[in-house]
Order: sequence, then C-alpha cells, then structure tokens
Amino acid sequence: MNLSQSRTDWACLALPGRRIGVRCVMAAVSMAAMLIPAAASALTLWPTIEFIRGQDLCQYQDAYGRGRSAQRKELVSQVSQLMAMGAETQDAVQAIIVIDQLIDQQRLLARMDTGMDVTLESVIKSSLDQIYREVQPKEKKLGFFNPTTLIELLNELKEQHRQQQVDAKQLARLSGIAWGTYAYGPSCSNDILLTLHVTLHGGQTYNFSAKGEPEWAANAIASKLFQQFQATRFPSVVHVNGRSLTLVGAPGSPISHAPSPALAEKACASMKARLPSLEEYELLAMLGDWNGGVSLNHDVWTLSGGKVLAPNLRNPSPVRHPDEARGEDLHFYCVR
Repeated sequence: MNLSQSRTDWACLALPGRRIGVRCVMAAVSMAAMLIPAAASALTLWPTIEFIRGQDLCQYQDAYGRGRSAQRKELVSQVSQLMAMGAETQDAVQAIIVIDQLIDQQRLLARMDTGMDVTLESVIKSSLDQIYREVQPKEKKLGFFNPTTLIELLNELKEQHRQQQVDAKQLARLSGIAWGTYAYGPSCSNDILLTLHVTLHGGQTYNFSAKGEPEWAANAIASKLFQQFQATRFPSVVHVNGRSLTLVGAPGSPISHAPSPALAEKACASMKARLPSLEEYELLAMLGDWNGGVSLNHDVWTLSGGKVLAPNLRNPSPVRHPDEARGEDLHFYCVR
C-alpha cells in the first residue's frame, strides 16, 4: 500500500457519520490485516451487507423484449378493442396512456430504495443462523462481527440506522465483507436476481447467486454460504482413538471415484496415503460434512483388500465384495 493510498484509506475511517461504502470497508479490512495476522479458521464478516440495485430487467424486457413493429401492433390492437366497446379513438388512446402511467407509478414505488437491501440482509443472516441452530456443528465457521457496544447499537436502531461505525482496531478481528446486487427479474412476477460476493482481506472472493421471490432467493443464498464455508475442507485433521488422522482427499478432488478398490488404493499410495478403514469411515461419518468429517450417505466406499463399504447393505455386514454393489460408483478419499 503506497502513502497516498494509505492516507485515502484512513480518511474513510476519520469521517464519523458518513455512509460507509464497500471501498472504505475493504480499505479498513486491508489495514486490519496488517495489524494482526489472521490465524483463526472461522471467518468473521462485517455486519452490514451492502447491496447495489441493478438494472430492472422487467422494464428492460418490456422495452426491448419486442420489436417496435410488435409493440405498435399491440397498441393498435388495444385501441381497436376499446373502440369496439364504444370508445372514441382519442378516448381509447388516452385510456391506454393513463393505464400505462399507473402501472409505471406502481413499479416506481416498488423500486424505490426503501428497505429492500435491509430486508435481504436480514433474511440472509437470520436464515444462516437458523441453519446453524438446526445443524449445531461443533465449530461455527462463519459469522458476522458486531463492532459497536450494545448501547451504540441500540441508539442506531432507534434512529433506524444501519451499523456504520468503523474502528480500525476492532476491524483487526474481521476476515472480510459480504456485498451483493439485486435486480428485478425479467418475468415481472415478483422475482429478483440476487447475488452475494464475499471478499476476504487476502483477496479471495466467493460468489453466489439465486433467483426467485426475495425471501426465497435470500434463503437460498444463506444455504449456499453455509455449504461453502462450513463444509469439510481438505486436508482436514481430526482425532480418532487418541491419534490425529488427516483427511487428504483424492488426486484432483476431495472425493473421487474408482472402477475398483485396487485402483483406489493405488491412487492413495501415489499421495503417500491410504484408504480409510471401516472403523475410520464410520467414525468420520459420525462427524459429518459440517465437523471435519465426511458423511457416508447412500454411497459405496472402497476399502483395502478388494472390499467395499455399502452402508445400505448392513445385514449381515456392510463390508461386501464389489460385485454385490454392481452398478454403483465406488467413492473414496485418502487418509494419512
């Protein structure tokens, strides 16, 4: 960061009461990263999700979805229908103009920025918390940081303000920010196109999108956030029977497929690792996808010695010959 850039970034923090934009928050995050290195695996994001309203695709579709001749024919047809009902030509044209103006006014009121960004932020954050309450993972890997005291927060809420105070020292605990865009859908049926972008102080970005009614789209974004940041990331170190076990994944992907257990063993050996044992597969499945393990689901998993683990075939034993799981993909990952 050069001197002029640094002065500009600190200026963002030196103006209390001004609206904090995405650029200023990211500048503060960058400076916080220089103060204290990020060491925790959990991500802490700025509490306010800034949303930018994009092009109204409903109006765009109305304007450009049909050619000029098609629009002219439609207008002539509407005038003709009114005239057939007894209206004079001038009155018919005026009636159509008034109706169009009323529709435009209704859409203008709906498009006014009177809280859609606050609604989307609230639904995303509350939906994410609801998922965490239902799943209850041992470690919460994604959260939002509150930079103010409870008194300051209460005063902001009384004044119907969003959280805007930026403190560089507090931002040392921040991993990044989430910001997004929304646009009214081309179907003109209450749908929006919603995107969310998570930008970390190291430069990494994660992007999510959903389409539907505002509440549904925000819920879908929250689900994608949870899956992205809470899911097991390889390598994952867990403790099994008093010793550390590292899930190193498979060549080219965290979990892969193999035509036979022998080829899966060779793939793990190429990574100086091995296939999990039956007990390890089962214990790691108990941890699940949200606590550093891997769920078995209804898949078939390869074991050493030319055997497979078939969770759906537990009587008398889930350990089977591959021929007994014919037609199923043989999943595997490697451990060390």
